[in-house]
Amino acid sequence: MAKDFARMEDSNPSGNPTIHDVSDPQRRVFVRGGLAAAVAGLFGPLAGCASTGSGGSNAVSGLGRAIGFKSVPMAAVDQVVVPEGYRTQVLYRWGDPTGIAGRMPAFKTDASDSADDQALQAGMHHDGMAFFPLDGSNRGLLVLNHEYVDDGLLHTDGMKTWSAAKVRKSMHAHGVSVIELQRDGAAWQQVLPSRFARRITALTPMTLTGPAAGHPMLRTAGDPSGTQVLGTFNNCANGQTPWGTYLTCEENFADYFEGTATPDAHQKRWGLKKGNGAKYRWHEHEERFDVAKHPNESNRYGWVVEIDPQDPTSMPRKRTALGRAAHEGAAVALTDDGRAVVYMGEDSRFEYIYKFVSRDKVRPGGAAANRDLLDHGTLYVGRFDVDGTGEWLPLVQGKGGLVADKGFATQGDVLIKSRQASDILGATKMDRPEWTTVDPLTKEVYCTLTNNSNRGAPGQPFMDAANPRSNNTMGQIIRWKESGDLDATKFAWNHLVLAGDPKQTRYEAQGNVKGDAFGSPDGLMVDARGVLWIQTDVSTSTLGKGEYTNLPNNQMLACDPTKGEIRRFLLGPAGCEITGLTATPDLRTLFINIQHPGEPANERSDPERPLAVSKWPDGAGRPRSATVVITKIDGGVIGS
Repeated sequence: MAKDFARMEDSNPSGNPTIHDVSDPQRRVFVRGGLAAAVAGLFGPLAGCASTGSGGSNAVSGLGRAIGFKSVPMAAVDQVVVPEGYRTQVLYRWGDPTGIAGRMPAFKTDASDSADDQALQAGMHHDGMAFFPLDGSNRGLLVLNHEYVDDGLLHTDGMKTWSAAKVRKSMHAHGVSVIELQRDGAAWQQVLPSRFARRITALTPMTLTGPAAGHPMLRTAGDPSGTQVLGTFNNCANGQTPWGTYLTCEENFADYFEGTATPDAHQKRWGLKKGNGAKYRWHEHEERFDVAKHPNESNRYGWVVEIDPQDPTSMPRKRTALGRAAHEGAAVALTDDGRAVVYMGEDSRFEYIYKFVSRDKVRPGGAAANRDLLDHGTLYVGRFDVDGTGEWLPLVQGKGGLVADKGFATQGDVLIKSRQASDILGATKMDRPEWTTVDPLTKEVYCTLTNNSNRGAPGQPFMDAANPRSNNTMGQIIRWKESGDLDATKFAWNHLVLAGDPKQTRYEAQGNVKGDAFGSPDGLMVDARGVLWIQTDVSTSTLGKGEYTNLPNNQMLACDPTKGEIRRFLLGPAGCEITGLTATPDLRTLFINIQHPGEPANERSDPERPLAVSKWPDGAGRPRSATVVITKIDGGVIGS
């Protein structure tokens, strides 16, 4: 979700010694030596490991990681631009029918759709996404998030009047869609109706599972058991499990709760404050979003939610063993002995990178056989040390100071207050860790650190090895290799790239990109042949301005990580973010999402001028977030 730098959450006051401690002599050398010395010194630990898997056998036609397309030039456009030899198809726009039999209302371009209509249509602001094959690469389920809404577009008169019906429509425009797709020659079609079709919204019943389920901090007047929750929202990136389920991640939930003028320490640490509720105004008609009246309700959000896309009657489960955070995504991989490992970033300034390792192995039999797999295991938080090594610190009650007299009497306390627990353990405060992905060929792990303009500012955390630039407007991509299997507690790390534009005068904004300039990396995926896809999320208040003067539109790029070469593959229309990234198993179809085309700098459209910034994708009516299908005209592998 694109965010104005000035409005980003920053609620981590912890000192976190270790590499942040000024008295450390290595850190003084790092600070004195500056960015160039840091980069030169820290690319050593992974030397040689980046080249593993660059050749040899490949499950996708033996093409290896080579990038074969001609780079798309940067430009201010209001369309989706791809390289020569590729075609795009717009599929599943906001308001399109999801495909529930007998209940498929058409989209009304004046936004007069009712709340009940919206509950059956594609939600707003498409984000993370995954493809689940039903018939190889020819038919499958596409599952995607709807992160947030633009009330200026969602309602005929925007927010000029406000009502319970508008709140309900907004809540139904959030959440997740499950749709069925079928390849039809060179194009893809949505199957309408489909027995799999489903909309999950901010009003869908869900179950809390795992160690924190039933905890006193999760109990409310409406749910004294602390196990039953209504809905999910602000769903950003995602994960896809080997047993066939979808993980959706609750990110900036604090924006939906109206806090108090005197928040307690826990509420402060989670960014809950007076005035938050003014953004969406749900609390005016949904009392549970008023923190003063329902102080525990916000603790029931910020979780990773597991959904079985092949069973539209199944209840989504909030997996508390994975910890509570402003979750950006949840990349899943397997250890050599078949246990699940989930890598997660938390998209807020100075927050953390997490890893979960399941206790049990994945069993044959799909979702039913692995129903409780993510309820048992160990959650860790990352510390990135100055020498290019790191350690996963266990978030386990009774270890590392996580004891009762510090507020952690149970494992439920640790998981609900994962930020506070990570503060105590001394984890590294990162520059907005967002998407994570695991290279299937090398098991290297990548994470986008989107940006952090507060880094090094007065009263704010100083630069460190993993976050080496002050006023970090451009961001970076960090990577690490576990010391052994994926369940290891030690790792070696470096930066794949420091994003930037070499034409900028400020050294910290120039970066070291080998190829096409970009900033604010966000979406991330290593495909089956080892190509790393990078999507950008520059806020609409920043695109084309200041240090982004030469970058007026968001983009998607491809990278051969064995060479570091980065090439621009796609540009998005005006005012949009490029996000959502998945492919068919044969890599001959790529699905991406265009989120909030036409979003103005203040992130809310004028209902009287809905097309002021963008007319994409229809050229009339309203700009609409949509899924885009990308194929190669010759039918080949994308990016080859």
